[in-house]
Order: sequence, then C-alpha cells, then structure tokens
Amino acid sequence: MTKKSSAQSATKKSAKQDDDMAFLMEMQKQNEKAVEKKKTEEKKKVQQNPSSSTTSSVAPQPKSYPNEQTQPEPTVPIRYLFKNNKFPEGENMEYTQDFNRFRSSSKEEQQKEELFDKIYQEARQAAEVHRTARKWFQGYVKPGMKVIDAAEAFENKARELIEDNKLNAGLAFPLGCSMNNCAAHYTPNAGDETVITADDIIKFDLGLHINGRIIDCAFTMYWDDKFKPLAMAAKDATNTGIKTAGIDVRMSDIGAAIQEVMESYEVELNGKTYPVKCVRNLNGHSVERYRIHAGKTVPIVRNNDQTKMEENEFFAIETFGSTGKGYVEHEGVCSHYMRDFFKKINPTDLKTQKARELLKVIEDNFSTLAFCRRYLDRLGEEKYMVALKSLVNAGVVNEYPPLCDVKGCYTSQYEHTIVLKPTRKEVISRGDDY
Repeated sequence: MTKKSSAQSATKKSAKQDDDMAFLMEMQKQNEKAVEKKKTEEKKKVQQNPSSSTTSSVAPQPKSYPNEQTQPEPTVPIRYLFKNNKFPEGENMEYTQDFNRFRSSSKEEQQKEELFDKIYQEARQAAEVHRTARKWFQGYVKPGMKVIDAAEAFENKARELIEDNKLNAGLAFPLGCSMNNCAAHYTPNAGDETVITADDIIKFDLGLHINGRIIDCAFTMYWDDKFKPLAMAAKDATNTGIKTAGIDVRMSDIGAAIQEVMESYEVELNGKTYPVKCVRNLNGHSVERYRIHAGKTVPIVRNNDQTKMEENEFFAIETFGSTGKGYVEHEGVCSHYMRDFFKKINPTDLKTQKARELLKVIEDNFSTLAFCRRYLDRLGEEKYMVALKSLVNAGVVNEYPPLCDVKGCYTSQYEHTIVLKPTRKEVISRGDDY
C-alpha cells in the first residue's frame, strides 16, 4: 500500500507540475502577443507622425519649464514649482486624545519635529504629485475606455510629474484598478481588453515615492449615483480612522471607530437595500522606507489588538466597504508582485540564468517596491513568466493576486497616508477632492 500510494502521489505531483508549466507557457504566449501588438501600434503612430519620434540626431536641449503648472493637463514636474525643496503640507490635525494635547504647544516637540523635515518634504513632494496627477486623471477617465489605457495614462502622468528615476523617484506600486466585487490588487496585464462601463465602481489605488518615502493613496470612482452611499461609507470611515489615529492610540480603538461609521451606511440597488459591511480581512498598515507594509496593521473592524501607534510613524489609513460578505479571497490572474523585504538569497542558488537575470532587473528597478508584469514589459523583458514563477517558488518574490468579495456585490475604498509628527498629525495626501 505504501509503495502504491507513493507512486500515485508522485504521479499526481508530476501531472500538476506539467499543468502549471503549460499554464505559464500559455500566459507567456498571450503576453508576447499583446506586447508585440502594442509595439506595432506605437510604430504606426510614429510613422503617421514622424515628429513624435523619440529618435533624433540632434542633441537634446535642457528642458525649461514655466513657473506655474500647465492647464488643463499638468506637464511641469512638481519640483520645478516649489523653491528650496519646500513642498505643500497636507492637512495638519491636532491630536484629540487628552494625553496628546500638550504636543501642539510644546517647544521641545517642535524642535524635535524640525529634525525630520527632510523626510516630511520627500513625502510631501510625492503627495503633491499624487494630488496633481489624480486631479487630471479624474477628468480624463470615462466609460468606454479600456482599463489598461486608463491605468497607463495615470501611471505615465505620475511618472512625468515625479521625474521617474528608478529607486530615487517614481511609482511605489502599480495602479490598482479593482472593479465592482474586486476590492484590491487588480491591475491589467498586457492584452487585457476589459472596458470601463457606466455600471462599474472602481477603486484607483496608486503609490508614489521619493527616495523610498511612500505615499499610498486611493479613491473610488463611479458614473451611476446609486453607488454614492457605498463610496461615501468608505470615505467617511477612512476620515474617522484618520481622526482617531494618534501617538499611543491602540489599533483596537481605531478599528472600532471605523466599523461603527462604515456600517451605519446602507445602499439601495435595484430596489433592494444592502447594509454596507467592512471588508474585515483588509486593513490599513504602517509604511516605512521602501516598505509598503511595514509590520503594523490598522484594522477596520473591532478586535483586541493592543498595539500602539508611535511618534513619527507613517500609516496608510484605508477602509473598504462591501455589499457582499465583507470578506475577500484570491481570485483571477495575478498581476502584482514584490521582492520580499527580508528574504536573502545567493543568486547562484537560483536554478536558471534567466531567473538570476530577472532578479537583478527587479532589484535594480524596484528593489522592495511592488511591480506588475506591465512594468517588466516596459523594461523590455521577454519570456519571463517561468523565471518569475521560480522566484516566487524560491520565496524571493511574493505574488499578490486580486482580492475579491462574492460575485455580484460591489466594493469601495478610500485611503490616505498620514504621519504622526511630534506636535500634530499630518494627512500628507489630503487634497481638495478628498
């Protein structure tokens, strides 16, 4: 029996490996076709408009920019608009806890705060780029567009305004375009033909960074007012989490406050009323340099977590509302990946040269910031699916598939990045829009 069972197990394992390899190769073929199609389309555009070609025998001239942002489309990189690297502050909020009230008038705390100004300025620069890019994008995106076209428009505008420069400045993670029942971690891969419709509700979640100081900020868009209460529930809940946050505040208190507000909302869809539920297994999180999820979790439901927020910590306060179960699971094809922050590996331990080469590309261009398959395509990488899977299997790269509630339901999200300064908290990514 033992030998027979072992043989059956080995046969099943071999069959699964064959299936996995066949799936990866099919995905690779689809990806190659999509990338080749895009290259052909771009080549046609250049042929139709030769002046738009980036190749020229004339040496490029230094760019000069106006002193004000161009309108309606912003084209001036943010750093040229503010002197001495002093960027706009976000919303400064007094700490509401009795044990923190001394901070705003304390000279000692004010002096301490000045020591961290460079860190704050880097985050504020990224936030100003986010505000400017998203304001333009909110007027740009509309039903009838392919999701992939919308995503690349937003990402490319952010790259332009932040002067994308690998690990010095750029995108901290791919634009999340999670639609309807999908709450997080969906961005289109090459060849994705999904089109935005007027019946969709979409969570746009984009991260930017300057020298690894990350701004993580998200908003919800819809074109049918029936979704307004669902979007407002998440916006109100996120603002409640921000208001409750503070130095030495316990995570359990923040989660309880968020849940009370979120679940006070309800939504009427097709004549039926649905209570808005918190997506209980999605959370906010602490943020550190080049580390989007830095170890502390900010719950959006009641729990017993006695962990405290601490001075000068950065947090992404985000909440998700749902008309479904309020619980998400992995579903669909993965697009998001991220180099593991702690995993150390000798490249020679990787089985193939392609895997070793791909790891170097990832470390040189993203380090421990998240990326997607489109970003590898953009760098000119080809036939990388098997190598990428081997990096995942080795634990050196983590994959983050889409997170979805039950089919037929709808979800919403709002998110801001805050810093708990010694004197007050700053909602760094706050804008006129939310």
